[in-house]
Amino acid sequence: MASSCSVLFTVFLFISLFLFYSASGTLVFPLKHSFSRTQFNSTHHLLKSTTVRSASRLHHHRHPHRQVSLPLTPGSDYTLSFSLGSQTISLYMDTGSDVVWLPCHPFDCILCEGKYNPTSIPNPGPINLTSAVPVSCKSRACSAVHSSLPSSDLCTIAKCPLEDIEISDCKSYSCPPFYYAYGDGSFIAKLYSDELSIPMSSPSLILQNFTFGCAHSALGEPIGVAGFGRGTLSLPAQLANNSPEIGNYFSYCLVSHSFDTNQVNRPSPLILGRYSVDEKMKQMKNYYSDYAYTPMLENPKHPYFYSVGLEGVSIGKTKIPAPASLRRVDRRGNGGMVVDSGTTFTMLPLKFYETVVTEFDRRVGPVLKRANPVEEKTGLRPCYYMDSGSKNVPQLLLHFGGNSSVVMPRRNYFYEFVDDEKVKRKVGCVMLMNGGDEGESGPAGILGNYFQQGFEVVYDLEKKRVGFAKRKCASLWDNLNQH
Repeated sequence: MASSCSVLFTVFLFISLFLFYSASGTLVFPLKHSFSRTQFNSTHHLLKSTTVRSASRLHHHRHPHRQVSLPLTPGSDYTLSFSLGSQTISLYMDTGSDVVWLPCHPFDCILCEGKYNPTSIPNPGPINLTSAVPVSCKSRACSAVHSSLPSSDLCTIAKCPLEDIEISDCKSYSCPPFYYAYGDGSFIAKLYSDELSIPMSSPSLILQNFTFGCAHSALGEPIGVAGFGRGTLSLPAQLANNSPEIGNYFSYCLVSHSFDTNQVNRPSPLILGRYSVDEKMKQMKNYYSDYAYTPMLENPKHPYFYSVGLEGVSIGKTKIPAPASLRRVDRRGNGGMVVDSGTTFTMLPLKFYETVVTEFDRRVGPVLKRANPVEEKTGLRPCYYMDSGSKNVPQLLLHFGGNSSVVMPRRNYFYEFVDDEKVKRKVGCVMLMNGGDEGESGPAGILGNYFQQGFEVVYDLEKKRVGFAKRKCASLWDNLNQH
C-alpha cells in the first residue's frame, strides 16, 4: 500500500502556468490539439486515419464491451496538462467518457508505437505514485467504475472473507482492477484516491479523496484521459461535489484549424464555471453571440453521454427532417446524437446521411466534378475538384431540439486541400461520415469536434442543456488571459 503522505494534484496553465483563475470563480485551461503532420505521409493518410478512428469510436459507443478492432490509428484529440507534485502529465480531454486515468510506472503499452508525437504531447507519462491510497472495494466509486456491481460482489473478487462481507467489514480490501475501452484502445487500471489541490485563490480549492485510475497496462492508449462525461467519477462531477459553480457548468472553444499546423498549435480555452462578459467583448465583431441551447437527453443505458436531439439538417434552403432515432433516446438507451470532444468527424445514420449528401451533391455536382479517387483514399464523400472555386458550396444548418438552430461555418463541414497526387489539384470534401444502420444499438449519431470548431460549446449540468455560440476562440483565449 502507498504511504499516506499527501500528494497534491496541482493544475497549472500549459504555456507559462497551466491555469488561470478569475475572481468570479472560473478556471481556465488551455486545450492543445495533439495533431502532428509528421504522423502522416499525406493528407489522404491523415483523413483516412481519422475517418477510421471516428468510425471505431462510434462502434465502441454502441458496443462498449466488444473487442477493439485492429489496427489502431493515431489519435487527434485535445490535451490538457496536470502537475502532480513535481511531475507534469498531459491527458486527453474527453466528454465521451467518465473516468480520469493516468499511466503509472511500470507501464506496458501494447501497439502504442507511433500513436502520438512527443513534440505535440510533451508530458505523456508514465508517472510514479508515491502517496495515493487504493480505493476500498466497499466504496461507491468502486461500484461506479465496475458498472454498478454490488460491493459484496466486488469485495468477493477482492478476496475479502465471507464473514467480513456479511458484517460489511472489507474496508481494508482494495477495489479490483477494472477494464475500460474506447473506440481505439483500452486499459486495465486500479482506483486510487488522493487530495486534489487547485491554486486559484486563498484558500486554494481542495478536493479530498479525488478518485482516479492508475493503469499499468494498455492497448493502443499511451496517453491518460480526463473524462468529462456525466458519470460520478468524471472530473466535472468530482469538482461539483465540492464547488458546484465550477463543476456543474463548463465550456470549451476549439480554435478553427482545418489541420493547419500553425492554427493547431494555438491554445483553445477550456472554461470551468461561468465567466463574465464585458462590454468590450460584446462589441468585438464576430466575437460574442448568444447561445443556442438544446436540452440534454437522458440515457438509461449510457448515463455519461451528453446526448441531444437532432431534428434536422438544412442544405441551403432545403430542410431535411432527421429520423426519430436522432431526435430522441428510447427506453433501452438507443438513439440521440452524442456531443463528443474525443471524436473528430460528425456521423449520421446511413439513410439520413445518404439523403443529406445526395442533396448536397444535387446542388454542387452540376458545377464541380466529383473527385472519386480522393473519396477512395480518404473515406470521405462526396469530394470535388475545386476548379470552379467554392462559391457553389451551399450553407449547412443543424436544427436541434428546443427549437434551436446552428449555422455551420463552411470550413467546419467542407474541407479544402491540395490533392497530393502527381497533378496537384485543389479538392474539397464534405466532413460528414456514414454512421451505419439506423437500427443499431447505442447513439444514432455523433457531433464530432471538427464540427464544433469556432463555437463555444457549453455544458450546463444544472439546467441539463448544451449550448452553442459562435466565437473567435483564439480571441476568447487572449481575452480571458488578460483578465
